[in-house]
Amino acid sequence: MNDPIAVIREVDCGTAKLMPDVDRARAWLLTVDGAPQSYVDLDDPAQLEFEYARRLGHVVDCAAEESRPLDLVHLGGGALTLPRYAAAVRPGSRQQVVEADRGLIELVSEYLPLPEGQAISVHAGDARSWLTGAPADSADLLIADVFGGSRVPAHLTSVEYARAAARVLRNDGVYAANLADGAPFTFLRSQLATFAAVFAETALIAEPSVLRGRRFGNAVLLASHTELDTARLARRTASDVFPARVVYGAPLARFTGDAKAVRDSTAVASPEPPEGAFGIG
Repeated sequence: MNDPIAVIREVDCGTAKLMPDVDRARAWLLTVDGAPQSYVDLDDPAQLEFEYARRLGHVVDCAAEESRPLDLVHLGGGALTLPRYAAAVRPGSRQQVVEADRGLIELVSEYLPLPEGQAISVHAGDARSWLTGAPADSADLLIADVFGGSRVPAHLTSVEYARAAARVLRNDGVYAANLADGAPFTFLRSQLATFAAVFAETALIAEPSVLRGRRFGNAVLLASHTELDTARLARRTASDVFPARVVYGAPLARFTGDAKAVRDSTAVASPEPPEGAFGIG
């Protein structure tokens, strides 16, 4: 059998490249314009390589009792890493995936197809527009991992967007977003203030060096109307191969400081990462 070769294709948002992992027979890295987007092992969908993906995986693990099926919404699809993970660890889950890049959807469907029999529906469209038309009280977990290039689009950062997300979530549902920022955390703090204006509970998961402002990096924002299981999350993230902290309560309020909630009229995209922050060699 011939070794797999890289696939390069122009998609709606740039140049996508699928590169085989030389150490795993059916594992692939997806990049768009050189920025890593997803890692998928078709033989082991529970294998999560990226730090932020592992943290979102912990959120999936802690969203309910072990193995219970969930109704999930994923804003941003990439190579469908998290939907594959959720299907593996929570069999029977029903999942909706919204991806704006139709060319990327076609590429992933062709080279990294989903196994048959999984209740995963992929929709081409804008994340916020799709949320507006989605049924109310229909999701246990909403995961947002949407980047236009390397930045979170402005229309997915406002109070109005947070309300759209809250409408789709059940009362005990959880919102989780992959964000990226660095000191002085103007964007991240504004997002915490924004979601605190809509949800009763918020928390943040990030590597200590990111939280201390030593480097630009990813942080996972959590929001819910009911109490988050921060203790369970903290145990999992602290023992991960890439340890992280869960910040909530008074420490999170101090981190947020006097940041103001963002409205549609004042929303801006997340900051451009420094050169090389997420690139690969």
